[in-house]
Amino acid sequence: MNLYRKLTKRAESGKPLRVVLIGAGKFGSMFLAQARRTPGLHVAGIADLNPARARESLACAGWPPEQYSSASYAGAVKSGGTFVTDDSMTLIAAGPVDVVIDATGSPTAGIRHVLGCCRHGKHVVMVNVEADALAGPLLARKAKQSSIVYSLAYGDQPALICELVDWARTAGFEVAAAGKGTKYLPAYHASTPDTVWGYYGFSPQIVAQGNFNPQMFNSFLDGTKSAIEMAAVANATGLTPAPEGLAFPPCGVDDLPRVLRPRAEGGQLAHRGQVEVISSLERDGRPVYRDLRWGVYVTFSADSEYVRRCFHEYGLVTDDSGNYSAMYKPFHLIGLELGISVASIGLLGEPTGAPTGFRGDVVAVAKRNLSAGEMLDGEGGYTVYGRLMPAADSLRLGGLPVGLAHGVKLKLKRTVVAGQPVLWGDVEVGESEAVVFRKEMEEIFHTEWASSGGLPLSPTPK
Repeated sequence: MNLYRKLTKRAESGKPLRVVLIGAGKFGSMFLAQARRTPGLHVAGIADLNPARARESLACAGWPPEQYSSASYAGAVKSGGTFVTDDSMTLIAAGPVDVVIDATGSPTAGIRHVLGCCRHGKHVVMVNVEADALAGPLLARKAKQSSIVYSLAYGDQPALICELVDWARTAGFEVAAAGKGTKYLPAYHASTPDTVWGYYGFSPQIVAQGNFNPQMFNSFLDGTKSAIEMAAVANATGLTPAPEGLAFPPCGVDDLPRVLRPRAEGGQLAHRGQVEVISSLERDGRPVYRDLRWGVYVTFSADSEYVRRCFHEYGLVTDDSGNYSAMYKPFHLIGLELGISVASIGLLGEPTGAPTGFRGDVVAVAKRNLSAGEMLDGEGGYTVYGRLMPAADSLRLGGLPVGLAHGVKLKLKRTVVAGQPVLWGDVEVGESEAVVFRKEMEEIFHTEWASSGGLPLSPTPK
């Protein structure tokens, strides 16, 4: 409740938090719908590669046209209006700006925007979890060195998971697992933009009537988005992936304590302290009872007879031992909740989740047999999907991050077999800003791990 009180005071004093939004797609539009109703918040600038789309998003979110007709950023700040442009870097460099929101979804753009915020002293909210999974551990370090706050985006599932983990630990519980729900079957890993609508049950008529991006929806389905989000959670919380990556066990909310506990105790975790995604479908395609498809969860342990008794006395659902219980949030509101990150950063100087290490990575894996000369088409496409791995295992392997697997050509003479990771040495990646930055991050962590005794081993199953 303190955030709202502080925002109200900023509004009353005539000193609102000034915000720049980069990317006016669905997430950005949802934020805009609530930002105009939030005291103490002024969206002074919006950058989008298509300014007309940004204006359409503003209109769709209920903004009156006169509010975003300013001819310059300075004019927008003075009048309380919103400047719309296609030049994101000019907005980052503009003053005064308190918080920059990157909602582009482009790893390359995200890295460029965060480094720009570092140069110009602007706090940044990284809606762009693709960039965070690719290079977040180093971006967060650069931000700290520049005395700015780098934060995951509240409303998106990684930040909500971080909040649950923080709640559990602050209450003195050891976290067994944390993650989210999704719709998953093993066959989905091979899904392409041509097959995705059938898996969702969307008819051609429904698709024709909506503004659907098949590659984006396919990323949600084929496991890539889940892997990216769990890498972000691992890097922010200290929880780690299982050695084999995500297992997507079918699980409803009443079974969280039973399923999300270590295998040695009857569950499906490789170890305590793991990130995992649960499926809303049984492996035969039947719906899971009381699924958590849209939500997030944390499981935690009592580890004492007294606390186990408290669990029982206060009606918590536990596993059969009474030692594991769970908390969950059944839904997430995406951009509608994003203002909480802006307020937390701008008023408290605190992120709503941020990388503290390099623990999870997402490697590109072939959806089908791939031959020399083929062009990879990245997240949600026809050629690869993203698989979560312990970061040290990814670096040992030399795996190609899925965030860099777009528009690059296979140069190898051998075939990359379906289900096999694509390696750095398999592709012609060039030396783009994103490639150079990612290689710098890998070298930094290689060096740090070597100086402390070598690359970390994957967690030992318990």
